[in-house]
Amino acid sequence: EKFKTLKNEGNDFVKKGKYEEAVNKYSECMKLNTEECTIYTNRALCYLKLYKYEEAKQDCDHVLQIEDSNIKAFYRRALAYKGLQVRKKNVAGI
Repeated sequence: EKFKTLKNEGNDFVKKGKYEEAVNKYSECMKLNTEECTIYTNRALCYLKLYKYEEAKQDCDHVLQIEDSNIKAFYRRALAYKGLQVRKKNVAGI
């Protein structure tokens, strides 16, 4: 029950564009249930919005270990890789 409440609060923060707050709610959810893939893909989305590509990739990797056909995880991991590539080019000054 507490899990569902936290997840809904996280989702509400996402709708409002408050990604840091949403990350905190989803992280609390994970303490209660580490097997729920949606929480990880939701948190990955927040990390992408916050330009935290490495964290987003890690969340997606975790989901794909549990559920190897999770489309959202594949898609968001691809976005994370793309973000990491862009950042590498910017750091290299290309």
